[in-house]
Amino acid sequence: MPLPPQSLDARICSYECTFCAGCVETVLGNVCPNCGGGFSPRPIRPARNWKGDNFLGMDPASSKVKHRPVEPAAHAAFADEILRIPPHKR
Repeated sequence: MPLPPQSLDARICSYECTFCAGCVETVLGNVCPNCGGGFSPRPIRPARNWKGDNFLGMDPASSKVKHRPVEPAAHAAFADEILRIPPHKR
């Protein structure tokens, strides 16, 4: 699903792999299919220039979508052991 910069539904891992909250919770089980890490809400980059040109206007979010479908059975096998380890201990 599209997750624009202001989306409150976006979740990221420490490598910034991005998925929607629903998939993280129901499909991925809070296990990134790319690295095995956990997910957190993605921070919202300011739309307004509050200080020092650190905002979307000067540093826009990428518009390039990298779609990497997750095959549920393969992910379940990958995540089986990882699911038992809290994200902060992986």
